[in-house]
Amino acid sequence: MLEYYARRAPEFEAIYDKPERQPELQLLRDWLAAQVGGRQVLELACGTGYWTAVAAGTAASVAACDLSEETLEIARSKNLGPHVRFAFGDAYAPPSGNYDCVLACFWWSHVPVSRIAEFVGALAAAAPSGARLLLLDNAFAAGSSTPIARTDAEGNTYQQRRLADGSHHEVLKNFPDRRALDAALAPVCDHIEPEFLRYYWRLSADFKPFKERQR
Repeated sequence: MLEYYARRAPEFEAIYDKPERQPELQLLRDWLAAQVGGRQVLELACGTGYWTAVAAGTAASVAACDLSEETLEIARSKNLGPHVRFAFGDAYAPPSGNYDCVLACFWWSHVPVSRIAEFVGALAAAAPSGARLLLLDNAFAAGSSTPIARTDAEGNTYQQRRLADGSHHEVLKNFPDRRALDAALAPVCDHIEPEFLRYYWRLSADFKPFKERQR
């Protein structure tokens, strides 16, 4: 996955150019800007900073991290302001800090089924009581999404992708439903509110007080 995103970095944001997706993307941008307004945001797996730039417009601060130096280099080049910091960091081991919002855009779909609980635990460890969780990701849209190439015994689905440099990659890409999202987040979150559009889904939730989180 790291090799794939390193190679994909120069063309990473081209996926957001599809004409039929523009109305939903604008809806997501408006929603995200409103959700992070005035908040201290921790963004995981920020990629090239496409959604970081949206959050930066209204958030009090954004600390964004990613494991790919190639995508981080592009993110840093956006010069989003002194209230935005980019750092090398693992989504499964997020940094501690004074955050009241945790954001992950288009990352949940790359988490293997067997590591969902681990990732949710990492989110919870980074979030104080009452912090907001915001997720954005792809919904599977037949005729627009890359077809599913195979499904493994665990239930993970994979796509075959070809990059501009001619390389081919098998990429894990899962498409959860409402039940799966609720089941994964209910141990640590209240007010779980997913919304599924044609091309994307979005979710907001509030982290429970520490004493109420299930272990």
